[in-house]
Amino acid sequence: MLWRPGKPRPGQQRPGSSTEPRERSTDRLPPGQKLVRGWPVLHEGAIPPFDPEQWRFRVWGEVERPLEWTWTELQALPRIETVQDLHCVTTWSRYDNRWSGVSVREVLDRAGLRASATHVLVHCYDALGYTTNLPLADFDRPENLLALSHDGEPLVPEHGGPLRLVVHHLYAWKSAKWVSGIEVLPSEVRGYWEDRGYHNRADPWLEDRYSYKE
Repeated sequence: MLWRPGKPRPGQQRPGSSTEPRERSTDRLPPGQKLVRGWPVLHEGAIPPFDPEQWRFRVWGEVERPLEWTWTELQALPRIETVQDLHCVTTWSRYDNRWSGVSVREVLDRAGLRASATHVLVHCYDALGYTTNLPLADFDRPENLLALSHDGEPLVPEHGGPLRLVVHHLYAWKSAKWVSGIEVLPSEVRGYWEDRGYHNRADPWLEDRYSYKE
């Protein structure tokens, strides 16, 4: 279970709470993180059921061609493979994760972005109605993908299977599990954790763990 946002762990100050400018770390292991060999299971709420006959993935909003794919149709799309590190806001990091899935750019190119598009809100199949938000500058990157497998094996439900987003350069709550669709927006809308105190950007190298709402 994730610790509740808004309260630092004992002995930990809120990063960025002073007025001093922050410098982005250049280390492979972001500040405040610990390297793990396993893969901790963290999510809010229960794992949603998966019915491949009923499952759908949608793209809508500020796009020229709204899309809806069945599970079979999504599996038939071209795939990419990437090896990336994963950083969780709960302070663990896991190196060299090998992901395979559908490129985010493949999805956006097929939908066609309108000039008004600036952000996305990622929607999921969980019972909480989980969402997470990203600006297009963070979402539309060549290494980002909708992952179907991890380290050569199909993605298991506890780690977001059958489909999860992977945005490796931000804390892992932005890499939403059990993804059901992408809503493309003309302005920012905060997601589930962002609205409950987590940082809107989530850059691990700046320790963007907590929110700084105006």
